[in-house]
Amino acid sequence: MVGCDGSPASAGALADALEAALEGGAAVVPYAGAAPALPDADPLGAALLIETSGSTGAAKRVCLPASALRASAEATHARLGGPGCWLLALPAHHVAGAQVIVRGLLAGHRPVVLDSRDGFRAERFAAAVDRLPDGRRYTSLVPTQLHRVLTAGGAALDALRTFHGVLIGGAATPPVLLAAARSAGVNAVTTYGMSETSGGCVYDGRPLDGVVVSLDETGRISLAGPVLASGYLGLPEMTADAFAEDRFRTSDLGQWTPDGRLRVLGRADDVITTGGEKVHPAAVERVLAAQPGVRAACVVGVADPEWGQLVAAALVAEGSPDLAALADAVRTELGAPAVPRLLRTLDELPLRGVGKPDRAAVTRLLDETAT
Repeated sequence: MVGCDGSPASAGALADALEAALEGGAAVVPYAGAAPALPDADPLGAALLIETSGSTGAAKRVCLPASALRASAEATHARLGGPGCWLLALPAHHVAGAQVIVRGLLAGHRPVVLDSRDGFRAERFAAAVDRLPDGRRYTSLVPTQLHRVLTAGGAALDALRTFHGVLIGGAATPPVLLAAARSAGVNAVTTYGMSETSGGCVYDGRPLDGVVVSLDETGRISLAGPVLASGYLGLPEMTADAFAEDRFRTSDLGQWTPDGRLRVLGRADDVITTGGEKVHPAAVERVLAAQPGVRAACVVGVADPEWGQLVAAALVAEGSPDLAALADAVRTELGAPAVPRLLRTLDELPLRGVGKPDRAAVTRLLDETAT
Protein backbone atom coordinates (compact mmCIF):
# COMPACT_ATOMS: atom_id res chain seq x y z
CA MET A 1 0.00 0.00 0.00
CA VAL A 2 1.14 3.54 -0.75
CA GLY A 3 -0.23 6.54 1.10
CA CYS A 4 -0.88 9.58 -1.10
CA ASP A 5 -0.98 12.99 0.57
CA GLY A 6 -0.41 15.25 -2.44
CA SER A 7 3.31 15.65 -1.80
CA PRO A 8 6.05 14.99 -4.38
CA ALA A 9 7.53 12.39 -2.01
CA SER A 10 4.34 10.31 -1.88
CA ALA A 11 3.92 10.57 -5.66
CA GLY A 12 7.50 9.37 -6.04
CA ALA A 13 6.82 6.37 -3.80
CA LEU A 14 3.75 5.53 -5.89
CA ALA A 15 5.80 5.84 -9.08
CA ASP A 16 8.34 3.37 -7.67
CA ALA A 17 5.59 0.88 -6.83
CA LEU A 18 3.82 1.29 -10.19
CA GLU A 19 7.08 0.85 -12.09
CA ALA A 20 7.61 -2.49 -10.35
CA ALA A 21 3.98 -3.54 -10.82
CA LEU A 22 4.08 -2.83 -14.56
CA GLU A 23 6.97 -5.30 -14.77
CA GLY A 24 5.08 -8.04 -12.94
CA GLY A 25 5.54 -6.97 -9.33
CA ALA A 26 2.93 -6.87 -6.57
CA ALA A 27 -0.32 -5.01 -7.07
CA VAL A 28 -0.23 -1.38 -5.89
CA VAL A 29 -2.90 -0.01 -3.56
CA PRO A 30 -2.79 3.82 -3.40
CA TYR A 31 -4.88 5.50 -0.73
CA ALA A 32 -5.46 8.82 1.01
CA GLY A 33 -6.05 9.14 4.73
CA ALA A 34 -6.11 5.94 6.79
CA ALA A 35 -4.88 2.72 5.21
CA PRO A 36 -7.84 0.68 3.92
CA ALA A 37 -8.78 -2.79 5.09
CA LEU A 38 -8.94 -4.98 1.99
CA PRO A 39 -10.66 -8.35 1.64
CA ASP A 40 -8.47 -11.43 1.39
CA ALA A 41 -9.40 -12.06 -2.23
CA ASP A 42 -7.93 -12.80 -5.65
CA PRO A 43 -6.69 -9.49 -7.16
CA LEU A 44 -7.51 -10.86 -10.63
CA GLY A 45 -4.05 -10.25 -12.05
CA ALA A 46 -4.07 -6.57 -11.10
CA ALA A 47 -1.08 -4.25 -11.15
CA LEU A 48 -3.17 -1.47 -9.60
CA LEU A 49 -6.10 -1.69 -7.17
CA ILE A 50 -7.87 1.65 -7.39
CA GLU A 51 -10.84 2.71 -5.29
CA THR A 52 -13.90 4.03 -7.10
CA SER A 53 -15.45 7.28 -5.94
CA GLY A 54 -18.44 5.46 -4.48
CA SER A 55 -21.06 7.75 -6.06
CA THR A 56 -23.70 5.03 -5.73
CA GLY A 57 -23.43 2.78 -2.70
CA ALA A 58 -20.21 1.63 -1.08
CA ALA A 59 -16.86 2.22 -2.70
CA LYS A 60 -15.07 -0.78 -4.17
CA ARG A 61 -11.60 -1.65 -5.47
CA VAL A 62 -11.17 -1.97 -9.23
CA CYS A 63 -8.55 -4.46 -10.42
CA LEU A 64 -6.50 -3.00 -13.29
CA PRO A 65 -3.97 -5.31 -14.99
CA ALA A 66 -0.68 -3.95 -16.30
CA SER A 67 -1.88 -4.70 -19.84
CA ALA A 68 -4.88 -2.38 -19.40
CA LEU A 69 -2.77 0.43 -17.94
CA ARG A 70 -0.28 0.11 -20.79
CA ALA A 71 -2.99 -0.01 -23.45
CA SER A 72 -4.61 3.12 -22.05
CA ALA A 73 -1.32 5.04 -21.85
CA GLU A 74 -0.23 4.02 -25.34
CA ALA A 75 -3.61 4.92 -26.87
CA THR A 76 -3.51 8.29 -25.11
CA HIS A 77 -0.07 9.10 -26.49
CA ALA A 78 -1.15 7.98 -29.95
CA ARG A 79 -4.19 10.29 -29.84
CA LEU A 80 -2.25 13.28 -28.49
CA GLY A 81 0.60 13.04 -30.98
CA GLY A 82 3.28 10.95 -29.27
CA PRO A 83 4.88 10.30 -25.86
CA GLY A 84 5.90 13.25 -23.74
CA CYS A 85 6.52 14.55 -20.25
CA TRP A 86 3.61 14.77 -17.81
CA LEU A 87 2.74 17.13 -14.98
CA LEU A 88 0.82 15.48 -12.11
CA ALA A 89 -1.75 17.96 -10.76
CA LEU A 90 -4.44 15.47 -9.68
CA PRO A 91 -4.69 13.29 -6.55
CA ALA A 92 -2.53 10.25 -7.24
CA HIS A 93 -4.85 7.81 -5.46
CA HIS A 94 -7.53 8.35 -8.13
CA VAL A 95 -7.25 6.61 -11.47
CA ALA A 96 -6.68 9.84 -13.43
CA GLY A 97 -3.72 10.77 -11.25
CA ALA A 98 -2.27 7.26 -11.22
CA GLN A 99 -2.48 7.12 -15.02
CA VAL A 100 -0.52 10.37 -15.32
CA ILE A 101 2.27 8.53 -13.49
CA VAL A 102 1.92 5.43 -15.68
CA ARG A 103 2.01 7.47 -18.89
CA GLY A 104 5.11 9.28 -17.71
CA LEU A 105 6.86 6.04 -16.76
CA LEU A 106 6.09 4.44 -20.11
CA ALA A 107 7.31 7.56 -21.92
CA GLY A 108 10.60 7.39 -20.01
CA HIS A 109 10.01 10.54 -17.94
CA ARG A 110 8.78 10.50 -14.37
CA PRO A 111 6.10 13.17 -14.00
CA VAL A 112 6.83 16.53 -12.47
CA VAL A 113 4.61 16.72 -9.37
CA LEU A 114 2.57 19.73 -8.32
CA ASP A 115 2.54 19.80 -4.51
CA SER A 116 -1.19 19.84 -3.70
CA ARG A 117 -1.15 19.21 0.05
CA ASP A 118 -3.00 22.49 0.64
CA GLY A 119 -5.01 22.51 -2.57
CA PHE A 120 -4.51 23.67 -6.14
CA ARG A 121 -2.88 27.07 -6.58
CA ALA A 122 -2.52 28.74 -9.98
CA GLU A 123 0.82 30.34 -9.11
CA ARG A 124 2.19 27.00 -7.91
CA PHE A 125 0.98 25.40 -11.14
CA ALA A 126 3.02 27.92 -13.15
CA ALA A 127 6.13 27.20 -11.05
CA ALA A 128 5.73 23.44 -11.53
CA VAL A 129 5.42 23.82 -15.31
CA ASP A 130 8.77 25.63 -15.29
CA ARG A 131 10.35 22.39 -14.06
CA LEU A 132 9.23 20.39 -17.10
CA PRO A 133 11.94 19.57 -19.63
CA ASP A 134 11.73 20.70 -23.23
CA GLY A 135 9.70 18.59 -25.65
CA ARG A 136 6.09 17.45 -25.75
CA ARG A 137 4.28 18.08 -22.50
CA TYR A 138 0.93 17.00 -21.16
CA THR A 139 -1.22 17.29 -18.07
CA SER A 140 -4.64 16.26 -16.79
CA LEU A 141 -6.98 18.62 -14.93
CA VAL A 142 -10.55 18.76 -13.66
CA PRO A 143 -12.81 21.63 -14.80
CA THR A 144 -12.41 23.48 -11.49
CA GLN A 145 -8.63 23.60 -11.93
CA LEU A 146 -8.98 24.76 -15.53
CA HIS A 147 -11.31 27.55 -14.43
CA ARG A 148 -8.88 28.71 -11.74
CA VAL A 149 -6.00 28.93 -14.21
CA LEU A 150 -8.10 30.85 -16.74
CA THR A 151 -9.30 33.21 -14.01
CA ALA A 152 -5.77 33.79 -12.70
CA GLY A 153 -4.42 34.46 -16.19
CA GLY A 154 -0.85 35.75 -16.30
CA ALA A 155 1.95 33.26 -15.76
CA ALA A 156 -0.42 30.38 -14.98
CA LEU A 157 -2.29 30.74 -18.26
CA ASP A 158 0.94 31.23 -20.17
CA ALA A 159 2.20 27.98 -18.64
CA LEU A 160 -1.00 26.12 -19.58
CA ARG A 161 -0.66 27.26 -23.20
CA THR A 162 2.68 25.43 -23.46
CA PHE A 163 1.06 21.99 -23.15
CA HIS A 164 0.51 19.94 -26.30
CA GLY A 165 -2.52 18.34 -24.64
CA VAL A 166 -4.54 19.19 -21.52
CA LEU A 167 -6.93 16.38 -20.63
CA ILE A 168 -10.07 17.65 -18.90
CA GLY A 169 -12.16 15.07 -17.05
CA GLY A 170 -13.54 13.92 -13.72
CA ALA A 171 -16.76 15.84 -14.37
CA ALA A 172 -18.61 17.32 -17.33
CA THR A 173 -16.85 20.41 -18.68
CA PRO A 174 -19.18 23.41 -19.08
CA PRO A 175 -19.27 24.45 -22.76
CA VAL A 176 -18.49 28.07 -21.88
CA LEU A 177 -15.41 27.02 -19.93
CA LEU A 178 -14.20 24.76 -22.75
CA ALA A 179 -14.74 27.49 -25.34
CA ALA A 180 -12.91 30.04 -23.18
CA ALA A 181 -9.95 27.69 -22.73
CA ARG A 182 -9.63 26.99 -26.43
CA SER A 183 -10.05 30.66 -27.31
CA ALA A 184 -7.19 31.40 -24.91
CA GLY A 185 -4.94 28.99 -26.80
CA VAL A 186 -5.23 25.99 -24.46
CA ASN A 187 -5.10 22.57 -26.17
CA ALA A 188 -7.99 21.23 -24.08
CA VAL A 189 -9.25 17.68 -24.71
CA THR A 190 -12.40 16.47 -22.94
CA THR A 191 -12.33 12.90 -21.65
CA TYR A 192 -14.91 10.33 -20.60
CA GLY A 193 -14.15 7.16 -18.71
CA MET A 194 -13.91 5.72 -15.24
CA SER A 195 -11.75 3.56 -13.00
CA GLU A 196 -13.09 0.43 -14.73
CA THR A 197 -11.65 1.66 -18.08
CA SER A 198 -8.24 2.75 -16.75
CA GLY A 199 -9.50 6.33 -16.77
CA GLY A 200 -10.57 8.32 -19.81
CA CYS A 201 -11.08 6.21 -22.92
CA VAL A 202 -13.23 8.56 -25.06
CA TYR A 203 -11.55 11.84 -26.04
CA ASP A 204 -13.61 14.72 -27.42
CA GLY A 205 -16.44 12.24 -27.99
CA ARG A 206 -14.35 9.73 -29.96
CA PRO A 207 -13.07 6.44 -28.46
CA LEU A 208 -9.35 5.81 -28.22
CA ASP A 209 -7.84 3.24 -30.59
CA GLY A 210 -9.01 -0.24 -29.61
CA VAL A 211 -11.94 1.04 -27.52
CA VAL A 212 -15.47 0.17 -28.67
CA VAL A 213 -18.49 2.18 -27.50
CA SER A 214 -22.02 0.78 -27.83
CA LEU A 215 -25.46 1.96 -26.72
CA ASP A 216 -28.34 -0.37 -25.89
CA GLU A 217 -31.99 0.34 -26.65
CA THR A 218 -32.27 2.57 -23.56
CA GLY A 219 -29.13 4.53 -24.41
CA ARG A 220 -27.01 2.85 -21.74
CA ILE A 221 -23.31 3.07 -22.56
CA SER A 222 -21.10 -0.03 -22.72
CA LEU A 223 -17.34 0.09 -23.25
CA ALA A 224 -15.03 -2.64 -24.54
CA GLY A 225 -11.37 -2.99 -25.42
CA PRO A 226 -7.93 -3.65 -23.91
CA VAL A 227 -8.28 -0.86 -21.31
CA LEU A 228 -10.87 -2.70 -19.21
CA ALA A 229 -10.36 -3.78 -15.63
CA SER A 230 -10.47 -7.47 -14.77
CA GLY A 231 -13.17 -6.92 -12.13
CA TYR A 232 -13.80 -5.83 -8.55
CA LEU A 233 -11.71 -7.11 -5.66
CA GLY A 234 -13.63 -9.73 -3.68
CA LEU A 235 -16.93 -9.10 -5.49
CA PRO A 236 -17.40 -11.93 -8.01
CA GLU A 237 -21.14 -11.43 -8.53
CA MET A 238 -20.77 -7.70 -9.15
CA THR A 239 -17.85 -8.42 -11.48
CA ALA A 240 -19.87 -10.95 -13.49
CA ASP A 241 -22.74 -8.50 -13.84
CA ALA A 242 -20.71 -5.40 -14.78
CA PHE A 243 -18.15 -7.06 -17.05
CA ALA A 244 -20.35 -9.51 -18.95
CA GLU A 245 -19.44 -10.45 -22.54
CA ASP A 246 -16.02 -8.75 -22.43
CA ARG A 247 -17.46 -5.29 -22.01
CA PHE A 248 -18.15 -2.94 -19.14
CA ARG A 249 -21.76 -1.84 -18.80
CA THR A 250 -21.68 1.65 -17.33
CA SER A 251 -24.41 3.39 -15.36
CA ASP A 252 -24.42 6.25 -17.89
CA LEU A 253 -26.76 7.14 -20.72
CA GLY A 254 -25.53 8.54 -24.01
CA GLN A 255 -26.40 9.37 -27.59
CA TRP A 256 -24.53 9.81 -30.85
CA THR A 257 -24.22 13.32 -32.26
CA PRO A 258 -24.74 13.89 -36.02
CA ASP A 259 -20.96 13.87 -36.55
CA GLY A 260 -20.56 10.49 -34.79
CA ARG A 261 -19.35 11.64 -31.39
CA LEU A 262 -20.54 10.26 -28.06
CA ARG A 263 -22.55 12.68 -25.94
CA VAL A 264 -22.95 11.56 -22.33
CA LEU A 265 -26.39 12.43 -20.95
CA GLY A 266 -25.67 11.49 -17.35
CA ARG A 267 -26.32 8.56 -15.06
CA ALA A 268 -29.33 6.37 -15.69
CA ASP A 269 -30.37 6.68 -12.04
CA ASP A 270 -30.16 10.49 -12.20
CA VAL A 271 -33.03 10.77 -14.69
CA ILE A 272 -35.77 13.06 -13.31
CA THR A 273 -39.42 12.12 -13.81
CA THR A 274 -41.57 15.23 -13.54
CA GLY A 275 -45.26 15.14 -14.35
CA GLY A 276 -44.72 11.87 -16.20
CA GLU A 277 -41.96 13.32 -18.42
CA LYS A 278 -38.36 12.13 -18.23
CA VAL A 279 -35.62 14.76 -18.07
CA HIS A 280 -31.87 14.13 -18.33
CA PRO A 281 -30.07 16.41 -15.83
CA ALA A 282 -26.85 16.51 -17.88
CA ALA A 283 -28.73 17.87 -20.90
CA VAL A 284 -30.23 20.69 -18.81
CA GLU A 285 -26.82 21.38 -17.26
CA ARG A 286 -25.27 21.61 -20.72
CA VAL A 287 -27.81 24.24 -21.84
CA LEU A 288 -27.58 26.26 -18.61
CA ALA A 289 -23.77 26.22 -18.57
CA ALA A 290 -23.71 27.51 -22.15
CA GLN A 291 -25.55 30.71 -21.20
CA PRO A 292 -23.68 34.00 -20.61
CA GLY A 293 -22.43 34.45 -17.07
CA VAL A 294 -23.04 30.86 -15.95
CA ARG A 295 -19.85 29.20 -14.77
CA ALA A 296 -21.28 25.87 -13.64
CA ALA A 297 -24.61 24.11 -13.15
CA CYS A 298 -25.86 21.04 -11.32
CA VAL A 299 -29.40 19.81 -11.96
CA VAL A 300 -31.19 17.32 -9.70
CA GLY A 301 -34.70 16.12 -8.95
CA VAL A 302 -36.40 17.34 -5.79
CA ALA A 303 -39.43 15.47 -4.42
CA ASP A 304 -42.76 17.21 -4.99
CA PRO A 305 -46.28 15.98 -4.09
CA GLU A 306 -47.86 17.30 -7.31
CA TRP A 307 -45.19 16.63 -9.95
CA GLY A 308 -43.41 13.65 -8.38
CA GLN A 309 -40.13 15.50 -8.84
CA LEU A 310 -39.25 19.07 -9.65
CA VAL A 311 -36.36 19.90 -11.95
CA ALA A 312 -34.07 21.94 -9.69
CA ALA A 313 -30.80 23.66 -10.50
CA ALA A 314 -27.86 25.04 -8.53
CA LEU A 315 -25.84 27.61 -10.46
CA VAL A 316 -22.50 29.30 -10.06
CA ALA A 317 -22.89 32.56 -11.95
CA GLU A 318 -21.27 35.93 -12.41
CA GLY A 319 -23.70 38.52 -11.07
CA SER A 320 -27.45 37.89 -11.08
CA PRO A 321 -28.51 35.49 -13.85
CA ASP A 322 -31.41 36.36 -16.14
CA LEU A 323 -33.86 33.69 -15.02
CA ALA A 324 -36.27 34.26 -17.90
CA ALA A 325 -33.47 33.93 -20.44
CA LEU A 326 -32.24 30.72 -18.79
CA ALA A 327 -35.75 29.26 -18.86
CA ASP A 328 -36.22 30.25 -22.51
CA ALA A 329 -32.91 28.61 -23.49
CA VAL A 330 -33.83 25.32 -21.82
CA ARG A 331 -37.39 25.39 -23.18
CA THR A 332 -36.18 26.06 -26.74
CA GLU A 333 -33.63 23.24 -26.80
CA LEU A 334 -35.17 20.60 -24.51
CA GLY A 335 -38.86 21.42 -24.11
CA ALA A 336 -40.98 22.84 -21.29
CA PRO A 337 -40.70 19.85 -18.87
CA ALA A 338 -36.91 20.37 -18.64
CA VAL A 339 -37.17 23.99 -17.45
CA PRO A 340 -36.00 24.20 -13.79
CA ARG A 341 -38.84 25.14 -11.45
CA LEU A 342 -36.43 25.73 -8.60
CA LEU A 343 -33.10 27.52 -8.87
CA ARG A 344 -30.48 28.57 -6.36
CA THR A 345 -27.19 30.37 -6.93
CA LEU A 346 -24.08 29.30 -5.00
CA ASP A 347 -20.55 30.66 -4.72
CA GLU A 348 -19.24 27.21 -5.64
CA LEU A 349 -20.82 23.82 -6.23
CA PRO A 350 -20.10 21.23 -3.52
CA LEU A 351 -17.65 18.72 -4.96
CA ARG A 352 -16.52 15.18 -4.24
CA GLY A 353 -13.76 12.92 -5.56
CA VAL A 354 -11.76 14.50 -8.37
CA GLY A 355 -13.90 17.58 -8.88
CA LYS A 356 -17.28 15.94 -9.50
CA PRO A 357 -20.40 17.79 -8.35
CA ASP A 358 -21.75 16.28 -5.14
CA ARG A 359 -25.32 15.66 -6.30
CA ALA A 360 -26.45 14.45 -2.89
CA ALA A 361 -25.25 17.68 -1.27
CA VAL A 362 -26.85 19.79 -4.02
CA THR A 363 -30.12 17.89 -3.57
CA ARG A 364 -30.09 18.61 0.16
CA LEU A 365 -29.49 22.32 -0.47
CA LEU A 366 -32.29 22.51 -3.02
CA ASP A 367 -34.62 20.50 -0.78
CA GLU A 368 -34.07 23.16 1.90
CA THR A 369 -34.84 25.88 -0.65
CA ALA A 370 -38.03 24.09 -1.72
CA THR A 371 -39.12 23.72 1.89
